[in-house]
Amino acid sequence: MRVFVILLLSALPALAQDSIAVLERRELALESSAASPSHHLRLTLAYLEGSGWTADAIHAAVGQSAQILGQCGVALEKVGLLHIGAPERFRAFYRPTARELSRALNLDKPTVYFVGGARQLPAFDAEAFGRGNSRSRPELRDTVWVAQGARDLDVVLAHEIAHVLMDSGEHSQEPGNLMRDETTPANIRLSDAQCLRLRETGAANGLLSPR
Repeated sequence: MRVFVILLLSALPALAQDSIAVLERRELALESSAASPSHHLRLTLAYLEGSGWTADAIHAAVGQSAQILGQCGVALEKVGLLHIGAPERFRAFYRPTARELSRALNLDKPTVYFVGGARQLPAFDAEAFGRGNSRSRPELRDTVWVAQGARDLDVVLAHEIAHVLMDSGEHSQEPGNLMRDETTPANIRLSDAQCLRLRETGAANGLLSPR
């Protein structure tokens, strides 16, 4: 019995080091992003302790990205921002650890995770997982992963969230289109056809709520 107790006590620091926990939870207040929205989006945002992200930077960017998505009649109804504590190995995007983190937290979808970097090769500033590209990794379904240092964060968020809502990894060649593979402030427009797909697919997958 004494040996068992000693072994248990010696394991406690390792268990604490591997713990994943929500350190803080808040709801963000955003201005209306669509004059007469036809659909509402509830979004969960999670940033990791030690990743370099701040709540203020995320809040500002998501407010601007909501304006971009508003052109499709989609308004952000409720946005939850969570500060996550986790071991260092979770701070850079790598699919095996991302699956573990997502499974442990089990957050409401769609979820955007803000991480410190990327270990996955090739390394992207952001990566989105809809239904079509997550069949073999269901824990990542309806999630977006954004690495610290991503430029034009508001456009990146709108672009990746649109990928998830449309359940499509397709990019557009149309000048000025949000779904071009280059995310810049010059590329923020969505076509009527893209908006229709975004609303219909997002609603069918339970990610958008009709007004």
